[in-house]
Amino acid sequence: MFSVEERDRVRACLLAFAEADTAVVGAAFTGSHAVGDADRWSDIDLVLGVRHGLAPTLSRWTAYLYDEFGALHHWDLPADGRIVRVFLLPRWLELDITFAEEAAFGARGPQWRTLFGRPRSLEPFGSPDVGTLIGLAWHHALHARVCIERGRGWQAAHWIGALRDHVISLACLRLGHPAHYAKGAHLLPGAVTAPLEATLVRTVTGPELRRALAAAVSALTDELGRSDPALAGRLQGMLTELTDADSSGPGEPGQKPPG
Repeated sequence: MFSVEERDRVRACLLAFAEADTAVVGAAFTGSHAVGDADRWSDIDLVLGVRHGLAPTLSRWTAYLYDEFGALHHWDLPADGRIVRVFLLPRWLELDITFAEEAAFGARGPQWRTLFGRPRSLEPFGSPDVGTLIGLAWHHALHARVCIERGRGWQAAHWIGALRDHVISLACLRLGHPAHYAKGAHLLPGAVTAPLEATLVRTVTGPELRRALAAAVSALTDELGRSDPALAGRLQGMLTELTDADSSGPGEPGQKPPG
């Protein structure tokens, strides 16, 4: 793994390269380095404001990262006039550089520290939609049960894990914690997280998958009861049906599940 000194050296080189690049009109730290919360394991998150189009600057900076630091891989995440290019450097140092058009250079969340340039005033990132998360949660519960009935153990395990992830997101939203990428999960109380341990799938056998699904459905039902009791009441019977070992799943007993 990279050392703190190595990371700081790379970061200093990047800032010097940005200041010397005439196409770069602004730079800022995001993430933990922006708010003084970085630790031994923190990566580098940098935003660059770029004029005259992103493509030439992306190409130039990518060549620099490979030539100067021996980058091993990179991939892109497009986002509203920005491109987040994620680099993997030797010794597992991750570097996330957001290349933003000049008009899109600005904070969209609280983790931002301007290094140079004039940031624009932008709309903040939105939180996940609660209705969508709930819909995905019951969808995943249904499809986990269907996969168990079909003998598709690994796919069932996938859906159970995804259901658990959405329960965590719903709890984070309800309690005002960061909900993206489980960033607020460590802030959740034990009353929420302790039951989630039982949702972890230990083997992809039928009985184990049914046990884990039942635990995940119970956690979802409890979370809905805290955030939307009326909806929890409407869905409880349907959700319980998914964990009934005597039921063959949706449809008539003995029929192949739909979908």
